[in-house]
Formats: sequence, structure tokens, C-alpha cells
Amino acid sequence: MRKTDSDSVRSRSCDRQVSRPSPPFFVAIVGGSASGKSWLSQKLGRALGGKITRISLDAFYRDRSHLSPSRRARINFDNPASIDWAAFERVLSDCSAGRATQIPCYDFKTHTRFARTEELKPEDIILVDGLWLLRRPSIRGFFGMSIFLECSTRGRLGRRVRRDLRSRGRSGKSVQEQFWKTVEPMHKKFVLPQRRKADVVLRGKWGMREVRELCDSIEVCRGALRV
Repeated sequence: MRKTDSDSVRSRSCDRQVSRPSPPFFVAIVGGSASGKSWLSQKLGRALGGKITRISLDAFYRDRSHLSPSRRARINFDNPASIDWAAFERVLSDCSAGRATQIPCYDFKTHTRFARTEELKPEDIILVDGLWLLRRPSIRGFFGMSIFLECSTRGRLGRRVRRDLRSRGRSGKSVQEQFWKTVEPMHKKFVLPQRRKADVVLRGKWGMREVRELCDSIEVCRGALRV
């Protein structure tokens, strides 16, 4: 992690007036598709120890069960409009108030929601990963700290192909076609501009050393908000 990034955590996050009390302390992990958001969330959760809750914006894609499969296939899922923002904000509000809440279960293969939901109980630190967490002021206001992951186009494409082949029932050709048709244009339009709103920007190669530094920064900022 670059020194300027560490300075940014303290100067821009710790000194910020946060309207909601802590705990819980919300951390936003933002970046392009297949940039490493889930990986970082997992590693931070383990390294922080204690009581951690993890939420992914991916669970809040709108249910498309009322549409035919052919119509679902034409939807641009790389546009923020594909998210059920009202439901997502309700979950964050519940967590902020210390209330248990319900998380939708989304099926990426059919673009529909399962009938079941998963109960989530908020803990002291809530790690939230997603493509567009810093775009809306009403959502951005929940976060005491925000991290943006920069990853090359080539790196994101390679990871996305591997992920979608393994877990989402896609072909390599369809993944690459979608990437160049919608994913990358939407990344430039909606994801990348959030970089300037983030407290920390991780660039290039990063790993466990940066994870440990982020853990230290989270604890410092969390402590500062309790004073």
C-alpha cells in the first residue's frame, strides 16, 4: 500500500463526521467485476477476528422470474439499475440499528431469486462488497471507511472468465462477449468514477501485507468514531 493511501485513511475517513453511531462499523469494498472484492472481504474478515458480518451487493440483483429467459438474457446487469436499492438500503438500516435482517438469495444462472432468504445478524464490523456502493449518497453515508480496488482490464477479464465458467454456468465465449459489450463500458461509466470517493485505493499488486495494514486502519478509524 502506498504511503499516500495510508495517510488518506486517517485524514479523510477518521476525521469525517459520520451520522450513524458505531458499532456497527461499516466498511465498503468497491471495484470492478472480478477485481478481488470478495477475496479482500474474506481475508479482512479472518484477519480482523472478533465479530464480523459480511454482505455482498450481488445478493440484491432484481428478481427477473416474471421475464422469459430470452428477455433476461438481454438485460444489462452491469448497470446499477439492475440492483434493488430499496431492499439493500433497508438491510443496511436494519444493521445500523442493530436489528437482524433478511438477505435475498439470488441465482445467477437463471437471474431469479430463490424463495428462501438468509437471516443476518449485525456484528461489530460489517464488511460490504459491491460494484456501486459509493455512487448513491444515501448508501455511501453508512460507511465509516471505503476501499477501492484498481485492477487492470486484462486481469479482471481473466478472473471473470474463470469465475463464470466455474460457478455461473457460462461459456468462455459468452463471458468475453458480455465483458466487451457491457462490462467494460459500464465499468468506465459507473464503477471507475467512484475511485475519487474512496478513502483508500489499492493499486497494482497487493496481498496480505496490505490486508494487515487495512485491518490496523479499520481499528484506528473505528476507535476514533467512538471518542
